[in-house]
Amino acid sequence: MDRPRIVVTGIGIISPLGHTAEESWASLLAGRSGIGPITQIDSCMLPIHFAGEIRDFDPGDYMSFKEARRMSRASQLAVAALAMALQDAGLNVPVADAERLGTVIGTGAGGLEVADRELLKLRERGFKAVSPFALTGFLPNMPSYHVSLVTGAHGPINTVVAACASGALAIADGADWIRHGRADVVIAGGTEGLIHDTSLAAFARMNALSLRNNDPATACRPFDLMRDGTVISEGAGIVVLESLAHAHARNAPILGEIMGSASAADAFHVAAPDPEAAGAARAMRWALADARVLPESIDYINAHGTATPANDVQETTAIKKVFGERAYEIPVSSSKAVLGHAMGGTGAIEAIFCLQAMRDGIIPPTWNYTTPDPECDLEYVPNAPRPARLRTVMSNSFAMGGHNTSLVLGDAELETRGSW
Repeated sequence: MDRPRIVVTGIGIISPLGHTAEESWASLLAGRSGIGPITQIDSCMLPIHFAGEIRDFDPGDYMSFKEARRMSRASQLAVAALAMALQDAGLNVPVADAERLGTVIGTGAGGLEVADRELLKLRERGFKAVSPFALTGFLPNMPSYHVSLVTGAHGPINTVVAACASGALAIADGADWIRHGRADVVIAGGTEGLIHDTSLAAFARMNALSLRNNDPATACRPFDLMRDGTVISEGAGIVVLESLAHAHARNAPILGEIMGSASAADAFHVAAPDPEAAGAARAMRWALADARVLPESIDYINAHGTATPANDVQETTAIKKVFGERAYEIPVSSSKAVLGHAMGGTGAIEAIFCLQAMRDGIIPPTWNYTTPDPECDLEYVPNAPRPARLRTVMSNSFAMGGHNTSLVLGDAELETRGSW
């Protein structure tokens, strides 16, 4: 039975690499790192003093001062990326049929900084010092709420909280809503504003972060033998999803296709990836099956590629399990070398990078790759973009708690791909 094809008609990114999707993409291709000294907090009590911050972000460019002061950083970034995605899609809001517009946004921690700030007020100054907007500031579902409010969306709404896989899984869920007839258009993506001493301390205590304080720009080294951890960053990626028929009916631009997706659990360890990579491999296999494409159809893999010692080996293992000998022929790269790890925002940002890679016919490289690791022996596209004809690509997001998600995306030339 045929099912609706799901297309992307608008994209928006705000990240350490740039204030727009195109700025972020250009920085990724040029190797302009978004990682630098921390300015948002005092990091003197921490062993790391750098992160991927969005410099010169002014929420007032996207919302009123009154609105912004009641929102978490994650919500502010989501609304900023939303504005760009709506403009890109040529989608005027409120839409004519608001009940057919859905909202699903992913985040790993929501407004952690708001919760911490208000808890400190309570302990130091007492009950009356706590803001009446404390709860609605830190709840993880608030980015979804704010996106629905801006768009006037009355359709289905959800929040995905799946750590590093949140943004990718939100896109997958949004596509499924349209396929099952619950919405015609879905605003989907992920956001995170996690440059905070509590989160940085927690990740550092897990030995998950790079400690290269003397060289932040090259600290994140995915798949490199000398990698010593990831780099926390922030950011948001938002996409406008529509059925192909709905997009055609309003003459919307078509930027690419969400062909399929899948998630699979490790059920192994609260933080460490399964060394057998069984869950990650299942997610990739099932995503291919959902997209109805063969493994040999994948032209490029945007890896989760965190630059932690265990993750990069696990992901390499998973790719080999799924693609066999062809794994050595598929270009694989990680955007996190210069983007950092924006947690709940990362999967959505990287999915957009995949769409831009197909559009421009160029594979973004894995920057900071200098020393091959015998356990990571695939083609990681080191240190320079590579021209390539890309029709079908995969984007991986593997999270703590064994949340594995893979997306399969296709280019905008739908008519040459045929119909399901």
